[in-house]
Amino acid sequence: MNIEEAARLIKKRPADAHKGVFGKALLCVGSYGMMGAAVLSARACLRSGVGLCYVCSPERCMDIVQISVPEAVFRMSLENLQQYDAVGCGCGIGTEAEAVNKLEYILGNASTPLLLDADALNIVSAKGWQDRLPKGTVITPHPLEFHRISGAGGSREEQIEAAQVFAVKYGVVVVLKGAGTAVVNTDGTVDINTTGNSGMATAGSGDVLSGIITGLLAQGYSPFDAARLGVFLHGMAGDIAAAERSEQALIASDIVDNVGSGFMKLRLL
Repeated sequence: MNIEEAARLIKKRPADAHKGVFGKALLCVGSYGMMGAAVLSARACLRSGVGLCYVCSPERCMDIVQISVPEAVFRMSLENLQQYDAVGCGCGIGTEAEAVNKLEYILGNASTPLLLDADALNIVSAKGWQDRLPKGTVITPHPLEFHRISGAGGSREEQIEAAQVFAVKYGVVVVLKGAGTAVVNTDGTVDINTTGNSGMATAGSGDVLSGIITGLLAQGYSPFDAARLGVFLHGMAGDIAAAERSEQALIASDIVDNVGSGFMKLRLL
């Protein structure tokens, strides 16, 4: 996807809108010692334009979220998932029993668009829950996570082909991360991203991407459009950040801070 195609995907915001118009996103993220993932994903979700962002993390971590992301609403349980317009799960949750139980609940009860990343994918792989993925789920693995969940390895081209097979078989959207991230739709269609740089190979970058895509899902974008627009914006924000700070010095927070600049560039077209 190029910049003109990305610009065409962006939904217009009514001048008389209120926060309820732009969706409610729930992020099941973070664990003790991994709350950076929760903070990054929540900040990115909010920067995507979502109306409300809720963060479900262990109770002992509440202060971290409420101090670091005051715009987010903290949740200690996953009850009544139907109240949310999209759910994102996995960033920093770990693979212990509590995380497994949370993911199992989400897989069995979520009726809105779902994104799974990181530890959620590792749990799916370990438990063999691929068949339990709801249709239209967006998964965002890096190559090793994709190998775990699909068994696929080999060259980049072979991985993309395997992602096509996986997407069609399970009816999911696969975001195969890496240089030239491949976004594979449920019918096997592939969109290769054209933004991003090596500075984005840094801790927390994937958490930012998950937050952006979950926020777009909550705003009513289709899973494929949310994924490919989210990947494009994520990479564009990284490119803007690298131009200001260098690829070497780029950190995940820089990507979040430049999502707005990415939207501005797209709006000017």
